[in-house]
Amino acid sequence: MPDVEQHSDPFEEQLSADLRRAGAGFDADRTALVAAGAVRGRRRMLRRRALVVGGAASLALVGLGGALLLPGGNGSAPRDEASVGTSGHSPTAAPAPDPVSGDALIRALEKLLPEGKFSKAQARGTDEKPGPYVSGVYDDGKGAAAIGVSLGRVEPGSDEARQTTECPGKVFMHYDACGRTRLPDGSVVMVMQGYEYPDRRVDTKWWSAELVTPEGQHVGISEWNAAAEKDAPVTRSEPPLSPAELRRLAAARVWRDAIDATPEVPGRTAGDPTPTRPAVAVAPTLRSLLPKGRFTVSEDSGDDTGFGYLVVDDGKGRCLVQVNVQDDMSDVAGDLFGSGSETLPDGTRVAVHQGPSEKGGAGAVMWTVDTMRGDGRRVVISELNSGAPHDAATRGTPALTVEQLRTIALSPKWWR
Repeated sequence: MPDVEQHSDPFEEQLSADLRRAGAGFDADRTALVAAGAVRGRRRMLRRRALVVGGAASLALVGLGGALLLPGGNGSAPRDEASVGTSGHSPTAAPAPDPVSGDALIRALEKLLPEGKFSKAQARGTDEKPGPYVSGVYDDGKGAAAIGVSLGRVEPGSDEARQTTECPGKVFMHYDACGRTRLPDGSVVMVMQGYEYPDRRVDTKWWSAELVTPEGQHVGISEWNAAAEKDAPVTRSEPPLSPAELRRLAAARVWRDAIDATPEVPGRTAGDPTPTRPAVAVAPTLRSLLPKGRFTVSEDSGDDTGFGYLVVDDGKGRCLVQVNVQDDMSDVAGDLFGSGSETLPDGTRVAVHQGPSEKGGAGAVMWTVDTMRGDGRRVVISELNSGAPHDAATRGTPALTVEQLRTIALSPKWWR
């Protein structure tokens, strides 16, 4: 019989398992990970939580899926007035730049901000583990606002680099505006004007900029219209920096110099892990496995691999269907499949969960089928009877039956 008790989100479980396997050494904000279910939004949310607020972990150390991301390299943007030149010369002239201190990063951020008061500053230098960041409270006379900068690297040309600067799907993240700009030096910056809470239960706004250079340097800027990310009253109608100011702040040369001065982590490999089997685009594959002629699709996750979703409707109300495809997950099978799971003759393990949606609105339920083959290949499919994770139910039950979800999850199409 299916487990009818409330269960945790399978995509949250995946992220927790990935972080454990990567040896990140920090406790991720599980609520934030559930809220940001789409791969782009989820990755960006994880980075921001871990890096900017309190500096619990650094992108210089850990990315999703066990990808360990290394600092290093150099950029090509024009030098700005807030350079933190470590030895009186540029990183391109020195193979091993001197460390940049946390105090230097604080001074740089304060200098780059418009005129105002900067207080409650915190920072880690480039030689401090797990990596550099700087944050504080900025007040331009119109209200105090938390602001933070995270610094790290992604593999140039990788899916991670591309997804970092793509606007997330609105199925998972509410925002008022989002835009992507390519700078003259080839860097790409995404600016999003969004909200701290996906369900908009309070009016805290979170605006952010994500910049990636052709060399893989990654600068993340976050600002809020409150003196703290959470549990602080709104002090102003909007965060202090406009989208144009966020872009300029993210592009400041000082941050690239700091990334260049961050040492590599011994024994780590940069970029996304190389899959042992060819990856499939999740949304098109999921669409091909839907019962023929029954559903219209209003939104999808594009050609992303690993994670994807569709918003489907059979004429009785929208449903969100999500799929995660993972390789080599045998070491966490015990965390994912309990005593109520089923083992098929070929060794595939199957677990079914049905219950209230932990993060959903009124009447929302989640049905999940989690599968893992004997060699560790995992497909987990989850369906809501609403069109987004935090929305109220559009219908009494999800459109696809548990048996249909099971058939989709066990399809060999995921492993071509």
